[in-house]
Amino acid sequence: MPWRGSALSADAVIGQLLLPEGVNRTVLPLLIGRALRAFADGYVAVLLPVYLLALGFQSWEVGVLATATLLGSALTTLAVGAWGHHFRSRHLLLGAALLMTFTGFAMGSAFWPLLLIAFIGTLNPSSGDVSLFLPLEHARLAEAAQGTARTALFARYSLLGALFAAIGALVAALPDRLVLLSGMTRIDAFRLMFVLYALVGFSVWLLYRRLPESHAEEPQPPKPLDASRSVVLKLATLFSVDAFAGGLVVNSLLALWLFQRFGLSLTTAGTFFFWAGLLTAASQLVAPRLAKRIGLLNTMVFTHIPANLCLIGAAFAPGLETALGLLLLRALLSQMDVPARSAFVMSVVTPEERAAAASFTAVPRSLASAVSPSLGGALFAAGWWAAPLVACGALKIAYDLTLWRAFQRFK
Repeated sequence: MPWRGSALSADAVIGQLLLPEGVNRTVLPLLIGRALRAFADGYVAVLLPVYLLALGFQSWEVGVLATATLLGSALTTLAVGAWGHHFRSRHLLLGAALLMTFTGFAMGSAFWPLLLIAFIGTLNPSSGDVSLFLPLEHARLAEAAQGTARTALFARYSLLGALFAAIGALVAALPDRLVLLSGMTRIDAFRLMFVLYALVGFSVWLLYRRLPESHAEEPQPPKPLDASRSVVLKLATLFSVDAFAGGLVVNSLLALWLFQRFGLSLTTAGTFFFWAGLLTAASQLVAPRLAKRIGLLNTMVFTHIPANLCLIGAAFAPGLETALGLLLLRALLSQMDVPARSAFVMSVVTPEERAAAASFTAVPRSLASAVSPSLGGALFAAGWWAAPLVACGALKIAYDLTLWRAFQRFK
């Protein structure tokens, strides 16, 4: 019995650290699960292009595999939005965790099996969460808080994702150390990291078993978009432009750019993405306070534009130090819109439409971002090293200005 009391006390302490005031404690496993998944995604995004190059694949093939991962995520997210109301959200989250476990154990070396795993699995080549976990978790998070507490909750969710993705990026240097210490081949060291990815997925499955069953989780009749349809469709269209642009420079392709243009080592790349992730995490602490002062929309737009100017500048940087400096400044600013965007979408729809809105704003983003990595990889393969970064920055600035113009009068 004392052990049980101490366990409850530990849960209470963790809850106080992670949950803003006024938030239902039942969402705590979602925040911890987000941290675990981000840790695994953080090193996979850096290791994936190196692993594929070590297997003998070309730059364009790396882009094709990145496209397959994002396209598969888009279709599963669409399925959740269309048919997810027939199932308990807890069961869907458990199924997603098992799929993550399968993905890690199934990683091989042949192109076509890898393409299939990339399509049906949960690999994430980007810095953000683009998986089927996203709409399921967002809908539950939105129900756990109201008003400013909801924005703060989404900020904590994004903060944990950014922070643990940074730690994961640092772990990307582990295969080289394993090769030196144990004498195993580099390919085997990479495969061991994918086994770790599978074990993280199984840990998430164990964690999500703690999510409560409730009457709210009973299968519900369809709740299609109704009153909020026009707003959601407009947002989904704009978000898809932003996502298409981001897909040109997902973390795996950005790592490939650094490897090929500057000859960056895996250890140095992992260190860079670690610090970039830390800066992104720090920005998540500022985002809700900034949103409270200037509004959700202004936070989304006026932090995004300078970040994209930095990306364009990095494309023409004369040396590695200048490029990394601009990319780190971009990391500090580019993700401040994430919690504001999530809270904005949840605030403009009715509670009954939130799951559908989360899905139907996420799906176009995933579909759009799935197209562009192949294009980015092809441009790199053709030797046009600056083109994906410039196109990404320019398109995102156009998105920012259009979004601000379309919704500046929205209260």
